[in-house]
Amino acid sequence: MADFSQTRVDSSHFAPDSRRAWAQLFVAVIIGSIGSVGMWSVVVALPVVQAEFSASRGAASLAFTMVMLGFGLGGVLTGKITDRFGIVTAIAAGIAIMMLGYVSVGYSGSLVQFILLHFAIGFAASATFGPLMTEASHWFDRYRGLAVTIAASGNYVGGAIWPPIFNWGIQTWGWRTTHIAVGLFIGVAMTIAVLVLRRLVGGAARRSHLDAPPPRIDLRMGNNALTAILCLASIACCVAMSMPQVHIVAYCGDLGYGAARGAEMLSLMLGFGIISRIGSGVLADRVGGLRTLLIGSIAQGTALLLFLFFDGLTSLYVISALFGLFQGGIVPSYAIIVRESMPAHEAATRVGMVIFASVFGMSLGGWISGVIFDHTGSYGAAFLNGLGWNALNITIAVTLLLRARSRIALAPQPT
Repeated sequence: MADFSQTRVDSSHFAPDSRRAWAQLFVAVIIGSIGSVGMWSVVVALPVVQAEFSASRGAASLAFTMVMLGFGLGGVLTGKITDRFGIVTAIAAGIAIMMLGYVSVGYSGSLVQFILLHFAIGFAASATFGPLMTEASHWFDRYRGLAVTIAASGNYVGGAIWPPIFNWGIQTWGWRTTHIAVGLFIGVAMTIAVLVLRRLVGGAARRSHLDAPPPRIDLRMGNNALTAILCLASIACCVAMSMPQVHIVAYCGDLGYGAARGAEMLSLMLGFGIISRIGSGVLADRVGGLRTLLIGSIAQGTALLLFLFFDGLTSLYVISALFGLFQGGIVPSYAIIVRESMPAHEAATRVGMVIFASVFGMSLGGWISGVIFDHTGSYGAAFLNGLGWNALNITIAVTLLLRARSRIALAPQPT
């Protein structure tokens, strides 16, 4: 008689880069695409919610701030849950919180309730970004960089599909009913997807990092120190990144091109950002995460510099496309660096910390750019400020690259 228990144990182990790993990655992208609704729905609902509660644009915009805050803090906690209990547990908790959050938003009786509930939505959405990227890194070795960036692309895919769907729902049913319907859809669709993922992961659903490939490089510093340095690098690159992403619409309005043109440029950035993320994954598999970060940062700085010298309509479209093409792979590079240099059993927590730093950098950069504009009456100084932060990121990447040594080369060779 066959030993069923032994069969279960064997089924929980699989070779990196296997067909099963690719199937898990495909499901992860679906989960990330659905879960990222929490990052985009508030932007679409903002005008109608502002009108219903007779609020100012600034007050209504606090909902987006709460989403970002929840997303950043949630990334650390859901990463910790993933390291200890597995990705399935982390996402399952996120599903419950997100579904409850959306349904509750539909019944919110005041703007304050609407704003505070979006903290929970952002918190839940975090489980479908950083932890998924980290988990994908455990399933692959040869194609680790590509897998991480594909998993991260779920966020951009969601940004492409959710806004028009959400807008159609608001126009058809109203914003309250749309939020409730989305909450129920998330509860059903993501539960099915997570059950499929759990089935694929099998006995490793609790902690798949037990079978993960070991770190590849030695940066000759403690994990806490390296995490702090990567967080600083993440803040620096995202302060620079936020300047065009947050202010391109207003910038086009100031130049006389209109907000609609700026919105088109923003969409162009996000669209080319998907290409950038996949391409950076391929690059990372060839040259490593640190070199990919350095190349992306130099390219991002080049695009920022172009914004200073060209402000024609056609030029801005081209530069916006280039900016999206250059910057989309930077943030996933940090997840690759963490997996290349730190133990797998704490990778999700470390990635969550770096993602939180990136969210802080985006928020800080968007605010600083606005303040600089208020004091100078121009975005020129704001672009220079972004270039300065970008230079700091390049400096950190170069420093780490000079310190890096291959763990394979350092390992004792068999006699």
